[in-house]
Amino acid sequence: MNFQKNRDEVFQAVAKATEEAHRPQNSVKIIAVTKYVDSSIAKDLIKTGIEHIGENRVDQFLEKHQALANLNLTWHLIGSLQRRKVKEIINYVDYFHALDSVKLAAEIQKRANKPIKCFLQVNVSKEESKHGFMVEDVHQAIETIKEYDKIELVGLMTMAPFRADQDQLKDIFSKTHALQKELSELGLANMPFTELSMGMSGDYQEAIANGSTFVRIGTAFFK
Repeated sequence: MNFQKNRDEVFQAVAKATEEAHRPQNSVKIIAVTKYVDSSIAKDLIKTGIEHIGENRVDQFLEKHQALANLNLTWHLIGSLQRRKVKEIINYVDYFHALDSVKLAAEIQKRANKPIKCFLQVNVSKEESKHGFMVEDVHQAIETIKEYDKIELVGLMTMAPFRADQDQLKDIFSKTHALQKELSELGLANMPFTELSMGMSGDYQEAIANGSTFVRIGTAFFK
């Protein structure tokens, strides 16, 4: 694998999508999702100029976090988190992308020893297989979560259906963007809602066109 070539192609493609969306360069951060590779391969990729690392599973996150501890990285937990595992991992996480219930927020509040930057996961597509809050339940959820000083709600995260077409992607991502702007205008303490985590290898262009500030790219780095 030519990691430098792969890295350059991904970053150039994201830069192009950002430009086409008439957005400032560097307004979209790229998270390299390393769940399919071990720490040594992840390290080879990081050497090409990667700053953000994303992992889905707690065990893989902790293993890589320990193995790569001497590197200056921002660590993203992007997968679902069971409440019983919060205490093992939460204080190593820079950004948690899948806050999908008030009960999980309460557990993070209990276990964290610093404020954790979290994305509220919203199920805009209303897929039964997807986690996250329904749009109509978000305001009620943040009424409870705003009491938790160990949670900083930096934005929203959503995922589109695997085989969504262009119109579906635009609909889902634009609705998420509209909700993010609505929440950011509330001006709540510890809830800036300035960020949007949406877009993966197959749909990041549409996500960027609709305001995404973090895209999660995996396979394109390791082809």
